[in-house]
Amino acid sequence: MDERQQLQAWDRRYFWHPFTQMQSFGDDDPWIIGHAEGNYVYELDGRRCLDAIASLWCNIHGHRHPRLDAALAAQLGKVAHSTTLGASNPPAILLAKALVEISPRGLEHCFFSEDGAEAVEIAVKMAAHYWRNVGRPEKQIFVTLENAYHGDTVGAVSVGGIPLFHEVYGHLLFPTLRLPSPYGLARERFAAPTGDSSAAAAAWLAELESLLAARGHEIAALILEAGIQGAAGLLPFSPGILAGAQALCRRFDCLLIVDEVATGFGRSGKLFACEWEDVEPDLMALGKGLSGGYLPLAATLATAAVYRSFLAPFGGARQFYHGHTYTGNPLACAVALENLAIFREGEVLAQLPAKIARLRDGLTAFRDQPWVGAVRQFGMMAAIELRNPSTAQAYPYGERVEYQVCRQAREMGVYTRPLGDAITIVPPLSVTEEEIDTILTVLHTAMSQGSHP
Repeated sequence: MDERQQLQAWDRRYFWHPFTQMQSFGDDDPWIIGHAEGNYVYELDGRRCLDAIASLWCNIHGHRHPRLDAALAAQLGKVAHSTTLGASNPPAILLAKALVEISPRGLEHCFFSEDGAEAVEIAVKMAAHYWRNVGRPEKQIFVTLENAYHGDTVGAVSVGGIPLFHEVYGHLLFPTLRLPSPYGLARERFAAPTGDSSAAAAAWLAELESLLAARGHEIAALILEAGIQGAAGLLPFSPGILAGAQALCRRFDCLLIVDEVATGFGRSGKLFACEWEDVEPDLMALGKGLSGGYLPLAATLATAAVYRSFLAPFGGARQFYHGHTYTGNPLACAVALENLAIFREGEVLAQLPAKIARLRDGLTAFRDQPWVGAVRQFGMMAAIELRNPSTAQAYPYGERVEYQVCRQAREMGVYTRPLGDAITIVPPLSVTEEEIDTILTVLHTAMSQGSHP
């Protein structure tokens, strides 16, 4: 038994993987990634794959970026961790300031955490607590969306809407008011497979308006992802949804929480997806790309109005009782500061329009294939929905056809993962136009050459 085989055996024996049915774990010969460089990850045996999912949508500038490596090493020479309960550290202070300066107008205070789910959990707690602080304790209900995903903690699951992930925990969750998925409404009622429909946007906003008019007196906030429902299969919103939702929340005196965990830091083509419609949320959740994909780090940005509602004499119920051991970790904050410094230089965002166009052009080869149900794109995020050409329906989930396609693509040098019946393309922003072509060519071959029944 060589080193790789031994590690695989221990992996199956000891490591309980996330979102994984461990009984069948190993059937697809999962990789053990030994190292990475640039836009590529390497298996222990040396096989190389283009990282077409950015290590689960978080890697921004490629692996082992020299400036990010240096920032991490420099901070390690000072202090690896110190608590932020009653104390602080320079990287956390500077990062909070930097995030406020680049975030949508009105967001003036930053609360750190370790992952996107906690950033959402914090936003939910802040919103509910805010209304108590301002003398409106009856406003405690959240408006959520079908097919929403905001993370896996109990509060984040409560405001989510993917039955496969969430139903089994239903008895643990707090109740919410749920609206249809904007994409689902566009596709099912308005025959818009890309989700782009002004009529669908108007219909969805009318449903939101009706709900807020009837129940606004008891609604704390509307929470939604920033323009696309990620974990549901990359389901984009029709243009106008975000801006219209903000206007209605203002009109009916409800907070707006925008989840930018997946879309923030250039993924949509702008630094934040909110910018496409000039949205200024009351609370915004960040994660994934905040540290450039290096270390667990997330943040919740809040308006001055929300923040000030918690100010009071020492002690008492208006204090925000939340925090973890590693909140504001200096290593994570130091590498995040360098990530923002790279963005400030402008080159990353300036190169995105050409890359987004290259991806869009390459996706046209998939649109009329009998084994494709839909093709969706949102900036540097894309999904190709598979269907059985014999039935024109999605394959049964248990057949794992999408996993077979991804395994074949991996053998051809492209590493990606499915989301339901869709194959996703979410590469690092540092991906080249030629590498985008490679991803699309490999996936087209994997999908068309007998990798599906």
